[in-house]
Amino acid sequence: MRFFSRLNPASGMRDFWQEFSRPQPYRIPILLVSVALTGGLLLAFGTEKVDVPPEKPDIIYITTFAPDRTEAEIVASNIANQKKKDIIAAELARREEEKRDLYRTLGKMSGMDTDKIEAQAEKERAAEEKKREAYIEQVVGKGSDAPAQ
Repeated sequence: MRFFSRLNPASGMRDFWQEFSRPQPYRIPILLVSVALTGGLLLAFGTEKVDVPPEKPDIIYITTFAPDRTEAEIVASNIANQKKKDIIAAELARREEEKRDLYRTLGKMSGMDTDKIEAQAEKERAAEEKKREAYIEQVVGKGSDAPAQ
């Protein structure tokens, strides 16, 4: 217990002031260096940048359909869109066939066996389509709990 009885903050402060007030040639430079180091550390840690997650944005949904559409209007819109889609698909198919005709002509002029090349390409297209359909079936089949219509 004698150790703790000797710990007195008042006598410690008196002792510090007595040593500090004594004239010493290096007192001011040491004080300035100490303050500069402490201030530098406080400045370094005080200005530390912390990344904060961004605020969630306010989402405004823009609807292009009238909210009071009837079922008949929805069906008519779907039929019109399907017709447009079919026209676009037919045009793309026509362009693809035109492109194939050009390549067939080029291949025949170059002396290639275009029938063999076309059969190989058709096999690859069929395999890709089969793979795509299997993937779609896998994705749709697993996640679909809704009854078929």
